[in-house]
Amino acid sequence: MTSSAVLEQFQTIGRDLFLAGVISSHGGNLSVRQGDRILITRRGSMLARLEERDIIETGLEENDANVMLASTEIGVHRAIYQGTSAQAIVHAHPPYAIARSLVCEEIVPVDSEGSYLLHKVPVVSAELTAGSTEVAGLLSKWLKEYDLVMLRGHGPFAIGHLLEEAYQLTSVFEMTCRILTVAEGMGQEVKEYRKGSERYESW
Repeated sequence: MTSSAVLEQFQTIGRDLFLAGVISSHGGNLSVRQGDRILITRRGSMLARLEERDIIETGLEENDANVMLASTEIGVHRAIYQGTSAQAIVHAHPPYAIARSLVCEEIVPVDSEGSYLLHKVPVVSAELTAGSTEVAGLLSKWLKEYDLVMLRGHGPFAIGHLLEEAYQLTSVFEMTCRILTVAEGMGQEVKEYRKGSERYESW
């Protein structure tokens, strides 16, 4: 049974993701690690309207009866937990970030908040983007070095000690992509204002 405090965390972040416009009605997934167990959102659940039945508990290493109800991304979440120090994962489908991933190999913020929190976001590609073993392998590797990685055409995976931390990175990343899009649309060269900005692209 999911504790009321953990359920509230899932509900709050799920609702905030939807209200921020970074997931569709049934898009995205959330999880937290608790020792050798994972709590993950149910397959096809609405993150903005999560109930206790929508939080599925299963093993980190092994399947149990509940795994059939878990998000299709369960294998990816497991690989990330096994390969990193993450305790929480947020996966969303933010539109500006997805659009930018279709034309970029990496996304380097130009705004102050994005620069401070993200520095640079790598964009990685996979032929099968939803829950594949290829994605699991890629992300478990890249998330050793970065706290957020963008899967081309699909969306970012962000990690943290808490769901709120992973959500913050997701929110900042989408705002960064919106700012980049608006700035480029002005048709003028962006003026550099940050000390040490040359380091971001080599981060």
